[in-house]
Amino acid sequence: MSLRIRRNPRLERIRRNRLHPEHEALVAATVSAIGPTGLRRINPHQTGFVMVQGRKRLNRLNPGGVGFATAGQPGRGQAKEKPLHRVADPVGYVAAVLDLPGGRLSSHDRDVLGLAQQLAQVKDEPHAVLAIALGDVRETDFGGAGADRVIQLSQLHNEALTGYCPELKLAILNATEQHYQPAFWLFPDSIDGGADLGSRWAVQLGDRAAVQAWHVSTENTVCRGGSQLTDWHRPTPRVLLLAPECAAPVEELRHEALPLELALPGPVSVTIEDLGPVSVDPSQIALSEAEFILAAGNGVRNWDQFHQVATVLGATEGASRVAVDDGYMPRHRQVGASGTWVSARVYLAAGISGAIQHLQGIGQCETVIAINLDAGCDMVRRADLTVIADSEAVFAELLNLMTARQTGIAPQGGTAHEGEARHVA
Repeated sequence: MSLRIRRNPRLERIRRNRLHPEHEALVAATVSAIGPTGLRRINPHQTGFVMVQGRKRLNRLNPGGVGFATAGQPGRGQAKEKPLHRVADPVGYVAAVLDLPGGRLSSHDRDVLGLAQQLAQVKDEPHAVLAIALGDVRETDFGGAGADRVIQLSQLHNEALTGYCPELKLAILNATEQHYQPAFWLFPDSIDGGADLGSRWAVQLGDRAAVQAWHVSTENTVCRGGSQLTDWHRPTPRVLLLAPECAAPVEELRHEALPLELALPGPVSVTIEDLGPVSVDPSQIALSEAEFILAAGNGVRNWDQFHQVATVLGATEGASRVAVDDGYMPRHRQVGASGTWVSARVYLAAGISGAIQHLQGIGQCETVIAINLDAGCDMVRRADLTVIADSEAVFAELLNLMTARQTGIAPQGGTAHEGEARHVA
């Protein structure tokens, strides 16, 4: 009788399908990885964890761990806590003024904090990264993103720091400059406020800011220009307006994020009045700039209902290549490597199986929600939240709920067919 250990196709399928009832128990079990010749092997598919963006990362803290875990939800083979990085007595600071759209760290903010840590570690003497969070802040994990110290303010002299109030924010930055004198000031070069505030702050400091900076050292900076076709090299200034993906976000360490006290400036004469955001038709927003996208694929049959749901939710419409080729959506609404690369905060994909070109195009989306009948498709594996159901039934339920919310009348039950199985993963 041969002692050769043979493959078990059934167990391999269960390991690949995270929706299978036996998936968690199987990946949590410690299995000896022995090859056909009897030699012990390392299974790279069982070592590491999966980030929010769906990218696999090796778990360097526990190389022998098995199983993948979703970022923020450590698996049994992953260390529960990252090593704590402390800067006990910093001699200087690198300030990162964050956008915090919706009160939480965006991927752009995390890139800025990652670069701030790189600049702080290059210094000969210990420097700390100072995160400045102004306005309605809901984020609770500044330390996990790389902040050693945090200045967090929601108002100044009973004036809320929400909306467009550059004069109030500049007063706080001026007070920070007087007390802590950061070596560098980092801003996200974005439409969420970082580009405007960083430009104003550079003028106030008398410095010529580096805009769209993507490769930065303490000595030299490379900036994008000429419609992203040209690189400009220049000495690194104190004020940097950083492009997305300027640095890798902090992932392997946890920082203290200790709160700092700031002596508030005196009363500020405000001459700019914020009248609130202007209502914009989501259908007129380019896909590359949209923050909420509702995309349809081959699984959508009721296109009138799809357009109605997009209107009610205030989402920008997108589509897979199959839907565009079939003539249901215009070419400029195609999402993917062969269409438009998107970076929405929320990407809702209905009836999209998830071809590799489509998944490449949504790689920068923060939260992906999938509605699909196929629990094993690639889009379901990529999604942060999945609804296993028919898209038409889910859309009907969404319309019912939105109508109830607008009218104040409780919905009269779901519209899904009687006995229809629905599952949320």
